[in-house]
Amino acid sequence: MEEIIYEDSHVILVHKPGGISVQTRRMGEKDMVSILKNYRANKGEQPYIGVIHRIDQPVEGLLLFAKTKEAAVKLSGQFQKRGINKIYRAIVINEKGVAFSIGKEVSLCHYLLKDGRTNLSEPVKEGTPGAKKAILHYTVLKTNENLAEVLIRLETGRHHQIRVQMAAEGLPLAGDRKYGGFQKTLPDKAGREVALCAAQISFLHPKTGKKMHFEIRPQNSIFQLL
Repeated sequence: MEEIIYEDSHVILVHKPGGISVQTRRMGEKDMVSILKNYRANKGEQPYIGVIHRIDQPVEGLLLFAKTKEAAVKLSGQFQKRGINKIYRAIVINEKGVAFSIGKEVSLCHYLLKDGRTNLSEPVKEGTPGAKKAILHYTVLKTNENLAEVLIRLETGRHHQIRVQMAAEGLPLAGDRKYGGFQKTLPDKAGREVALCAAQISFLHPKTGKKMHFEIRPQNSIFQLL
């Protein structure tokens, strides 16, 4: 179940667990928007929930929603201008023996093309029609045999960007069935959701303008193995 990290009359910030979508049209399948609308209705509030950004269904992490239309407009504006900053933590499988340097930031740049039929993205050559430039930066925090925990900062926001770019470098995310990180070599105690967590978020409060910063620890059990 989701955990409410912060709430006031303008915003609500939750720790979305892996496996729940932000919003879905599938009948009978719960999502964060419907859960939070019910939560507000049960408190006797107007059940408005404004979606500001999204996290892939199998990914966990901090998710910010607006409780008023005015807050939604201001937060959406921040998001479009890259004013809402997120930092991710991930566990990657070092398939190709990448030489890690603990604490050093590594930058990746690819051109990604999304296939709407399969809901997958892939790295392609620059200039490919429809491809979008994707840039991220990662820092290795610690390693254990063929696993490593990394901190990831996005410079762009593309479809499945972290999952695709890390896999392209021979570092697929542990538990990622779509992009090659679901390996039998994972420890038995490893979580079976994608080992990716939106662990930090910073934004300006839509009413007061105050800088807000929050950080959580991933729930996926594979993070405990490192």
